[in-house]
Amino acid sequence: MTGEYRHSIDAKGRLIVPSQLRRELGELCYVTLSMDKCLCVYSAESWDQFRARVDALPMSQSRSMRVVFANTAACEPDAQGRILIPQKLRDFAGIKKDVTVIGFSNHAEIWDSEEYEKLEAEELTLENISAAIEGLGI
Repeated sequence: MTGEYRHSIDAKGRLIVPSQLRRELGELCYVTLSMDKCLCVYSAESWDQFRARVDALPMSQSRSMRVVFANTAACEPDAQGRILIPQKLRDFAGIKKDVTVIGFSNHAEIWDSEEYEKLEAEELTLENISAAIEGLGI
């Protein structure tokens, strides 16, 4: 998934998923916590792959993923392409109204727009881009 999209969360906590990402996410997607101050959105296929990796872990390691699974919402876009983002997840990511949705490899991320602008200001440098590309061995 790729791209950057600006949207708003409505008063009921619904987000219009950008049409480009909606095609890639499919009819069912999973919204969950992230290691950053944002939310991750996975297609059913990507979520199944994530879940399989957790299932393959020894119980002593997989237990640490409890909080992630407990705070994951299965979402089906409505006729207008909106998904409901639970309040608890919005609070975790500091999402109020204006959001930036980005595509990031096999998932999308939902950021509070102010937080994303700060992140992008820090990370969008030639040095960081070069280091990331070199890290891939390209």
